[in-house]
Parts: sequence; C-alpha cells; structure tokens
Amino acid sequence: MNNMQALQKKHSWFPLLIVLSLLLLTACGKAQNASSPQQGQSAATSVGKEKVVVNIGIQGSTGILSYARDKGAFEEAFAKAGAEVRWHEFASGPPHFEAIASGRLDFGATGGTPVVSAQTGGVDFKAIAVTSDGKRNNAIVIPKNSPITDIKELKGKKIAVAKGSSAYNFLYMVLDRAGLKAEDVQIIHLQPDEARPALDTGAIDAWSTWEPYVTTALVQTQAKSLVTGEDLHIFAPGFLIARTGFTAEHPELTVLFLKTYEEVRQYYVSHLDEVTDEFVKTKKLEREIVSKVLQNSSPILSPITPEFAKAHQEQADFLYSVGAIKKKLDTSQVLESKFVEQALKEAGEKNKPF
Repeated sequence: MNNMQALQKKHSWFPLLIVLSLLLLTACGKAQNASSPQQGQSAATSVGKEKVVVNIGIQGSTGILSYARDKGAFEEAFAKAGAEVRWHEFASGPPHFEAIASGRLDFGATGGTPVVSAQTGGVDFKAIAVTSDGKRNNAIVIPKNSPITDIKELKGKKIAVAKGSSAYNFLYMVLDRAGLKAEDVQIIHLQPDEARPALDTGAIDAWSTWEPYVTTALVQTQAKSLVTGEDLHIFAPGFLIARTGFTAEHPELTVLFLKTYEEVRQYYVSHLDEVTDEFVKTKKLEREIVSKVLQNSSPILSPITPEFAKAHQEQADFLYSVGAIKKKLDTSQVLESKFVEQALKEAGEKNKPF
C-alpha cells in the first residue's frame, strides 16, 4: 500500500466519526433537557408542563387580600402546591373583569355591580363566594361646606362615580329613593384617584364611592357623608370572583385560594388592633382612617345563600329597570358555591397567625 492509499484509508473514517459525534451530542442534549428544569420551572413541574401561576387582583390599601399580600400568606400556601402567586392592582372592580377576559387574572374581589356588568358583557367568570353584605360599604360624600342636606337636593348636581362599580349601582338606587332619574343629575365617570381631587376642589358636588375612600375623605378633608347604604338599608353583597377557565383546570387550587382567604380573614377580624398597626406601618396611612375603615367593615366568607342570590338578582333587575344595563339577566348563571363550601369544610375553625 503506497502513501496515498494509506492516507485515503485513514481519512475514510472521518465522516463516520463526525456522525457518531453528532449523535452522541444530540443524546446528551436530550438527557440534559429531560433532567434539568427549564428557566421559570420547578423540578417538580418541569416534566410535561410549566409551573402554574396564580394571578390575584387587589384594590385598595386595606382589606383581606391586602393584608394577605403583606404577610405572604398566599405565596406560602401555593408554594406548597407547586404554584406561584402574582399580584395585580386595580383602581376599582370593572378592570378586574377586563383582565379576566384577556386571561391575565384568575381571582379577585369586587362589589356586586361589577359582577352584573361583567355578566352583561359576556365575560367568562364565576362569583365563587360572598365577602360582604355591602350595607356599610358605599356612601355619597359631599364637600365639608356643601349646602346639600337631603338626597333630593342632588337634582341638577355634578356627581362623580366609577362606572360599573358598586357605588355606581348605589348612586342609581339613591336617586330612585329621592324620586330622581339619571337625567336629573350630571353623572361624571371618574375613578377614585380622579374623583377625590375633583371633590376637594369643588369641581363636583358629590361623589358616590366606597370604603376606604369614604372614610379617607371624611377624615382628611372633613367631607360629609350625605347618605350610606346602611341609612337606606341597601343590601348589596360583594364577591370573590374567578376566571372560569382556571377553576375548571385547577379546582383544587380554587379551593386552596378560598381556604387561604378564610384563614387570613379569621385572623384579620380577631386581631383588628394588630392589623391596624400593620396597615399604618406598611401603607403609611393615618391611624384614625385605618381604624375607622376596619371598624366599618365586616368581612365574611360565605357560600352564595338564597338570601345573597336574591339580593344580587334584585340589584341586576334594578339596574336593568333604570337603563344602567341593556340586558335582563339571570344572575344565577354566574354564581357558584361548590368551591367555597369545600374550602370552608376543610378550613374548619382553624385560625393561624402569619
């Protein structure tokens, strides 16, 4: 064999070596991917599916969800289930449902009117528990020097309200009790961060709003409460809400959300002084405001009883009768109590500190 033949024989192994090397590298890469979690995944969830992210909406600086976020209660509970919690802040109830409709939100807490509006708009959600009877939550606030003394004197006045909020329905009910229609006043749609300056400067004559904005205005500017839901015996339950797609795919996490909420709620209502101290410290709020807001609130966690369901249906019927919504609703279609019933059964009377 001459030198040329020997060299050709030697080089004839190169293609085979290259192929074997590529196969070996491919196999190693697959093994590495199979055994190592991808970015954003835990080892427990990296095989087959990504880690579940639970998106929770929150509004206002006080309340059960605000306290729970400060204490990391949901983070702790969901971490044990291999899920991650992300918080989203909203100025009022209606934006919660915009986020639910786009798949960006899984849970939240709102008044009954946003629930009615969302059903009217065809949002795919469920109201999964009652958090308040709503009697003391809403009020119409007027500037401290306002000459208005009676709800009938609202005729012709400029009234701010967040459209679709619980205070929106409350305003319509107040006008109805006064023998007035929406056309008899100037309704200006403003979110709380816009309405408060307008009230302070006299750009509006009244503001229909909810806690903690009611107490904050009364304490900070000596504004006056013209009428409250309790004054008129208006029964307007508030709800925890959930994206239907999430509850269908993760029923066990839906129960966990409610059970954690209840554990926080039990601690919250039985340690109001401690909770007040916490909010004063973390939110930089005036103690007088926080104390009054917490005293005025009576947070509950309840299945949607026939009484609550009836009150919610009556609210929707009223909004339809005055033209605030354009569709007559069967509100029972979005009310779902099975998750909260299971959560309350599991939670029992447990009360743990955070």
